[in-house]
Amino acid sequence: MARLLGVEAGASVVVRRRIMYLDEQPCELTDSYYPARIAAGTGLADTAKIRGGAVALLAQLGYVGERVREDVTARMPDRQERELLRTGELEPVMCLERVVFDGDDRPIQADLITMPAHRQRLRYELRMG
Repeated sequence: MARLLGVEAGASVVVRRRIMYLDEQPCELTDSYYPARIAAGTGLADTAKIRGGAVALLAQLGYVGERVREDVTARMPDRQERELLRTGELEPVMCLERVVFDGDDRPIQADLITMPAHRQRLRYELRMG
């Protein structure tokens, strides 16, 4: 995670771990990481839901995302991911790695999202020019 957040290896980070559900079925494992210098002592370090979401809280703290980089890969899940997502041993997962950068191009949030591949569709739509 240090690589994604631009912090020294072994530096403290804050993580929020969640299981997302759709129609009472687990559809996504999401781990959101924040540099401790940003998140320590804030709602980002708590387990409760954040009113307005993490993006709103980051903005209140003076950290506004201006650029996002996403990488998507696919792989076979490990045992814990299979159990949490209730998938079979031979069902692959899609993994989305997202890093949010502020206006000074510093990483302020990194997300690792794991989803059953057979339940997902990935679409990007961009304006040209």
